[in-house]
Amino acid sequence: MRPDNDTRPAGHQHDHAGRHVHDHVHRAAGEPSGAAAGQVPRIGIGGPVGSGKTALVAALCRALSGELVIGVVTNDIYTTEDADFLRRAGVLPAERIRAVQTGACPHTAIRDDISSNLDAVEQLEADFPGLGLVLVESGGDNLTATFSYGLIHRQIFVIDVAGGDKVPRKGGPGVTRSDLLVINKTDLAPLVGADLAVMDRDAAGVRDGRPVLFTSLTADGGAAPVADWVRATVAKLAGTPTRG
Repeated sequence: MRPDNDTRPAGHQHDHAGRHVHDHVHRAAGEPSGAAAGQVPRIGIGGPVGSGKTALVAALCRALSGELVIGVVTNDIYTTEDADFLRRAGVLPAERIRAVQTGACPHTAIRDDISSNLDAVEQLEADFPGLGLVLVESGGDNLTATFSYGLIHRQIFVIDVAGGDKVPRKGGPGVTRSDLLVINKTDLAPLVGADLAVMDRDAAGVRDGRPVLFTSLTADGGAAPVADWVRATVAKLAGTPTRG
């Protein structure tokens, strides 16, 4: 039982050894939820290996860092490769990019035992009180990968056209339940015989009205629609009106 003065978000508790313990928090479709109100907005980005998660994080940092102070937490099983890539790309000051080595299946660290990610996010927020957004990038995983809403407020799931136009209709929690589905690498559609109209139709059929965006991150401004969604989401979580 949580004491009356426990202000931690639902899904974020500690056992007797002081470790973070995640209570599984379920929400109805469309119900606003996430880590505690008043926290820095946190958005998780998940998806299969090679779908373009790190490229999307980099593009969002470039698009939004002029208006928001952004921090990033990346996840890799055994390395810090994604964090190293972002630091080399110079998308943010290096000290605002933190790496978590999960040592296990990526979904474990973003959904089942979120302690290492939660510690990294909370330390980042403590080190930079002016943060306006934290992006948490999962390690590459499969279509079942989802974030705990004790860790993040909203989640983006990234798939890519190279997997074929059948992927959206295969469903899975990442495709069906994420707050935003991004279908990336549209420039490859002619090369792999993927029909974007089929992907759009099938994604709409399994997502119950949740948004879907198509991107090609190799093009200038290719992440602009996702940046717009993030901007509006941050404004909503922060309780400020969106512009335009």
